[in-house]
Amino acid sequence: MDALARRLGLRTNPQIFFTSAGLMVVILALLLIFPGTIGDGFTAARTWVTTNLGWFFIFGVTAWLVFLVWIAISKYGDLRLGKADEKPAYGRVSWFTMLFAGGIGTVLMFWGVAEPISHFSTPPFPGVEPYSAAAAEDAMNVALYHLGLHTWTIFTLPGLAFGFFIYRYDLPMRVSSVFYPFLKERIHGPIGKTIDVFAVLGTLFGLAVSLGLGTSQISAGLSALTGLSDSVLVRVLVITVLTAVATVSVAVGLDKGIKRLSNINIGMAVGMMLFVLFTGGATVFLLRELVESAGNYLAALPGLSLWNDALANATQDEGWGWQAGWTVFYWAWTVTWAPFMGVFLARISRGRTVREFIGGVLVAPSLFTLVWFVIFGWSAMEIDGIGGEGGPISAAVAESVPLAMFTFFESFPWTPLLQGLTVVIVALFFATSADSAALVVDMLCSGEDEEGPVGQRVFWAVCLGALAALLIMLGGDEAIPALQEVITVVGLPIFILVFAMIPALLVGLRSERRRVLRGDHDVTPMEEIERDPEETPSG
Repeated sequence: MDALARRLGLRTNPQIFFTSAGLMVVILALLLIFPGTIGDGFTAARTWVTTNLGWFFIFGVTAWLVFLVWIAISKYGDLRLGKADEKPAYGRVSWFTMLFAGGIGTVLMFWGVAEPISHFSTPPFPGVEPYSAAAAEDAMNVALYHLGLHTWTIFTLPGLAFGFFIYRYDLPMRVSSVFYPFLKERIHGPIGKTIDVFAVLGTLFGLAVSLGLGTSQISAGLSALTGLSDSVLVRVLVITVLTAVATVSVAVGLDKGIKRLSNINIGMAVGMMLFVLFTGGATVFLLRELVESAGNYLAALPGLSLWNDALANATQDEGWGWQAGWTVFYWAWTVTWAPFMGVFLARISRGRTVREFIGGVLVAPSLFTLVWFVIFGWSAMEIDGIGGEGGPISAAVAESVPLAMFTFFESFPWTPLLQGLTVVIVALFFATSADSAALVVDMLCSGEDEEGPVGQRVFWAVCLGALAALLIMLGGDEAIPALQEVITVVGLPIFILVFAMIPALLVGLRSERRRVLRGDHDVTPMEEIERDPEETPSG
């Protein structure tokens, strides 16, 4: 493999690269040859996972959030993701736009209107009347629960672990490096490489699902604007075009390509949000709801964080009902992003302290998500009629979720312009997610904190686009349920992997703090882990 890598001009770990690439090709081939059989298999597996382990997903993410808050306020918060005197690589504004646009920008565009309206018209809690004021408040609380602190917890935990071990311990830019406290030098052997191959494949699946959702929204927007059929063929063509755009961006590189696209895209999204706030005729109402919804969310968060709907689920024979399609799906989907977002966040956060990293990555995007959902979600519910019987937006969501944002803009001036801008923003979020993923997957294979040869990055961008296209084809007209089934199954083993990062991180933090307190610069972090804690002050 080493000789083949040299002949091809690759700068990567050949075992990880060729194994991941080979398995990726096999998966793509199987999806093409046996779409029906694979689809049925994912359906059965997803039912088993949600029925028997849905509680594990819900408890797990909440436990991670509590752990991160404790770490941030603990004695370990002053440790730096890098050398003791290292400065942050990017300014705060660029840092925020990059982590957001590379994170859930596509998700907010897709669900910003659709999720609150879905819960508003079909309340998740028994006894709540659809379209009532109580339904509206519950809808906002649940939407913020799904895409607020808990979602960013799933990104923050691996990001902290990667940044700490990769930059503090000078370990390779790979997922296996996080488990150095347990595996030691075996991270370079078969066990470590297996972890890394699995992380690469999980990342590709997670991003492919996101791109599939974004493509469905773009296709729906083109249909609304031009009358073009919202078909599987159109979605595949959209993916093809946007994959080409992402490929160009990833070839340009992080600073010129991804950073520039991120800054442009977040600016356009904020502009659209402010337009809705000030031109929809409900500005004061939305500002009042911004304050009230923040309080409602924080008050409801403890209960929602551990809610399992246990009594209702005990009476069901199949699956997990509502939470299987929403909460469990969200956590399983988001955790497949964990290797990608973790390495990406570590890459752009080098030099920041543990406390600054946790606070920035957890709080800043969650606040933006709050503002986004309040402005779009409450505007949509107000247009649909709070206390009424539903309106055009809930009807559109019932017909096709990707239509939600485009139907929403029919109540605003300059409708065609806004709908067209929505398509452009989703397309750019698609491109930033795809090129960020290609860059990170290449780093996971090479283990280097540098951009590899253009050919390597382009290869992964093309693989990502191909997988997204095949998942769309696998789902056909029911693409969204099919994507949910695939990602719930793929997410389980990655969820377990991220859980295992907590004890590894605790060992690393404690060991490094001992070394810092002792001021022993002749001992490396790896050597410190080997020491008996009783030999040195614990602090």
